[in-house]
This record gives sequence, C-alpha cells and structure tokens, in this order.
Amino acid sequence: MTSSTRETVVGGAALVALVLVLVLSYVGRDLAAKATVGDYLLKAVFNRVDGLAEGDEVHLGGIRVGSVDRLTLNANYQVTALLRIDSSVKLPRDTSVAIHTDGLFGTKFVILEPGGEMEVFTSGEEIEYTQDAVIVSELLELIIAEGKSNRKQ
Repeated sequence: MTSSTRETVVGGAALVALVLVLVLSYVGRDLAAKATVGDYLLKAVFNRVDGLAEGDEVHLGGIRVGSVDRLTLNANYQVTALLRIDSSVKLPRDTSVAIHTDGLFGTKFVILEPGGEMEVFTSGEEIEYTQDAVIVSELLELIIAEGKSNRKQ
C-alpha cells in the first residue's frame, strides 16, 4: 500500500468516525431523555420560549432532574411545555418554572424553584407560576438605551 493510499484510507476512516460520533451524540440525547422509566410529566404554559427545544434539560438546584418532552402551541398562541421529571423528585404545588440561558448566547434550559407547600404535583398537572425566556438582544438594547439616556443627563 502506497503512502498516499494509506493517508486517504486513514483520512476517510477518521471522517466516518467523526460523523458517527456526531450522529450518536445527537440521537443519544433524545434516547436518554425518553428512556427513563418511572418519570412523571408536568405542564407549563409560557408566552415565549425562544430557543428552548425538546430534549433540553430541566434543572433543580443546579442538578438535572428532567428534560423538555414536548413543546406545542395552544389555542391562545402560548407554548405548552411538557416537562419529564425524575420520579424521585417530588415538587411542591407552588413550584415556579423559568427558562434560562447558559451564558450569554448558550443553550436554553428550564429551572424549577420549589415552594414550601406540603402537597406535591402528580403526573399531568400544570405548574401555575411561569417566567418566559429572556431575549438577550432585547436586554442588550435596553441596557444600551439606558446608558445613552444617562449620558445625556
């Protein structure tokens, strides 16, 4: 086998391996999100989810406790998010849910903030207290406008 043939074969094998890793990481994320047994589902209604996607993580206290199972548009043009929560996590009925961004332009994820109520959610119930996604570009425009108005004074 000549040197150029060997380099072509090694390059092709490396390219196939890279594509395989990318495909497995994409498919594996969805499979891991759906493969958990004994989880329960909670609904949350948002006006804006901007960038949140099915399979994104749900966190409680900085730890992953679930994933976004499904996003649908309801009759009032709001987004209903179905959250798959680990069965070992019992959430009080006054828990709130918010959409956050990992860093300035990172991926979106859902944060749960438990309340103090003794009764806990059961599968299929709706979280009443929600906070929509913050749009980074709108926030930056607000900061710039505030800075400009302060400079004029």
